[in-house]
Amino acid sequence: MKRLDIFFKFLLVSVLLLLISGSIKSQNTSSGYTFTITKQVKTTPVKNQQSTGTCWSFATTSFIETELLRLGQPEFDLSEMYFVRYVYLDKANLYIRFQGTNNFSEGGQAHDVLNVMRNYGIVTDDAYPGKNYGSNYHNHGELEANLKSFMETTLKKEDGKLTTAWAPAFEAIVDTYLGKVPQEFNFNDKKYSPTSLLESTGLKVDDYVEITSFNHHPYYKQFILEIPDNWHRDLYYNLPLDELMQVIDNALMNGYSVCWDGDVSEKGFAYKKGVAIIPAGKVEDLKNSDMSRWTEIPEKDRISQMYNFNGPVPELNVTQENRQLNFDNQTSTDDHLMHLVGLATDQNGTKYYYTKNSWGLDYSPYSGYLYMSESYVRMKTIAILIHKDAIPTEIAMKLGLIKIRGIGK
Repeated sequence: MKRLDIFFKFLLVSVLLLLISGSIKSQNTSSGYTFTITKQVKTTPVKNQQSTGTCWSFATTSFIETELLRLGQPEFDLSEMYFVRYVYLDKANLYIRFQGTNNFSEGGQAHDVLNVMRNYGIVTDDAYPGKNYGSNYHNHGELEANLKSFMETTLKKEDGKLTTAWAPAFEAIVDTYLGKVPQEFNFNDKKYSPTSLLESTGLKVDDYVEITSFNHHPYYKQFILEIPDNWHRDLYYNLPLDELMQVIDNALMNGYSVCWDGDVSEKGFAYKKGVAIIPAGKVEDLKNSDMSRWTEIPEKDRISQMYNFNGPVPELNVTQENRQLNFDNQTSTDDHLMHLVGLATDQNGTKYYYTKNSWGLDYSPYSGYLYMSESYVRMKTIAILIHKDAIPTEIAMKLGLIKIRGIGK
């Protein structure tokens, strides 16, 4: 009996030590933040875009893989580079047709992936890893430099006109670096083509829409969003900011994820801390916070403390107007796509969006994820990609999407 008592005491001490070590680890990785995930959508593992400007493909591919899970499909590991390859070809075509005035860079948008899917289907990463240059590491520095040089040389038109060789020559460069597209490949012991694999999933590309929120265009209408990476000039639906946030929240609460395009150049985007916030920089912005604590601090010290990420701070009240101002003066720009897969709160009850990134597992304390505050998402969202059925009925009616959803006939 005495031995049994000793055993249980030892077991209790061991458990306590584990709990203590676990709480210390949590405190160290969260930098004073304690997050509780309140809603989470099942998704696929975090990937790493490495030395490429292809976040648009990685984020949207993650979104599509997650949609396939929602549709009851097995877990897919789709090839991001398959989409990148075809987008390069389409970009080159428009760059030539617009005589060098269209955007030609690594960047892109979520709809670029959908456009490739619509025309060329999907392939697995095993079938098309897109690393045909003697490395297991994605690195497009040399590829990008060679493609840009080729395009500029082509536009010089040495004989006064374009030759018929430029397009196949461009494609040959892309295929040399990324590899030729397989006509058939195996997946789960079955043989597929890129188009037949997409067809087998039941996913409908036309079930997805992009939505933004800016007041220089009419609400509830579509317009061509004026950002450089919208090189294809695709249309986005326009909603008031509060309704855009309703769409995001409704999606996540009902098991849909959201592909997010926004600005991560903000000082409050601290990926190594695992958080993104918009601190209130002025006294008048502190109306919903502990005024006495923050107004008694000199402005310089107050701003410094708000950006030390040692715990939650009062955040900016983001409105349609100050959001628009940031877009107009280009302090909010389109520079990164990520994947919203959940909702969370900090120890003060502030809402955050649990966000999957494509920078691998090592640079964030949350293994490739971060928490973006509601204020940050309100201010820094450029656009989202979402399934039409994730949009609340009242808002879908305003956008004219009801017939597509089969409601209100």
